[in-house]
Amino acid sequence: MKKQRILYVSQEITPYLPETEMSIIGRYLPQGIQERGREIRTFLPKYGHINERRNQLHEVIRLSGMNLIINDTDHPLIIKVASIQAARMQVYFIDNEDYFHRKGILGDEKSGQFSDNDERLIFYARGVLETVRKLRWAPDLVHCHGVISSVIPLYLKRSFAQDPLFNETKVVISLYDQEFEQALDPNFKEKVMMEGINSEDVDVISKPDINQINKLAVDYADGIILGSATIRKEVVDYVESSGKPTLTFQDPENYVDKYSDFYDQVIGLS
Repeated sequence: MKKQRILYVSQEITPYLPETEMSIIGRYLPQGIQERGREIRTFLPKYGHINERRNQLHEVIRLSGMNLIINDTDHPLIIKVASIQAARMQVYFIDNEDYFHRKGILGDEKSGQFSDNDERLIFYARGVLETVRKLRWAPDLVHCHGVISSVIPLYLKRSFAQDPLFNETKVVISLYDQEFEQALDPNFKEKVMMEGINSEDVDVISKPDINQINKLAVDYADGIILGSATIRKEVVDYVESSGKPTLTFQDPENYVDKYSDFYDQVIGLS
C-alpha cells in the first residue's frame, strides 16, 4: 500500500515566525505525521519578516515564473524552499513582492489590517495549488490552517476538481480563534471567481468578514478540526449544522495521533 500524502497549507510555522498556537502546530504536526509513515509537503507565505539568510531560503527556479491574474492584474509567483533539519522537513514558500513583502501576516501596527488581504488569500491558494501541480505530487488530503488558507477548499472542489492530480483529494480545515478588524474588500466575491465556480457556489459571502470566510471554508471541507479551545459561536454553530466529520479541540500535548486518526476517517480508511 502506497504511503498517504498529506499537504499542509499553513498560515504560520515556527521557527520562521514567533511561537503561537498556530505556528507550533504548523511546525510539529507535519513532523509527527511524517514520523507515522506518511509523505508530507508543507507551504507557507514568505512574509517580509521571515529572514531569508538566517533561515537559508533559496528560490526554486523550475517552480517559479508563473504569473497569476487577480483582479485583472498579473502577479509573478516566486517559489522558495528551506529545510527544518531537526524534522527532516522541507517548507515551500509562496512569495510575491506585491502581497508578501510586508512585515505582517494579516496586518501590522502601522497600517492595521492590510486592505488587500482578500487578494493575498486568493494568491496564496492559487499559488499553492499551481505549485503542487508543477510538482506532480497528488495529495490524498490537504490540511488548511488559518484564514489565509481558507480559499483552498473552494478551489479544490470546484476549479481543480477535474484535475487528475486532485480529483480524489480530501480537504480538512483547522479553525482558530482569529479576528479581522474589518471585513475584506467588498469585491472579494467577484475576485475569487475562477473557471468552474458559479456565483451560487459562494452564496455564503455577502459581507466577507471572518465568520463568512470561515463558513466558505466549511462549505467545501470534507472534515473540520477546531484548532482553538474557543472559536466564535456563530462559526461553531455553522460547523455543527454542516453535519460534517468534526474533531473537537485536542490537548496540545498529544494531538498528533488524534489528527492522524481523523485523517483516516476523512479519507475513508476507518
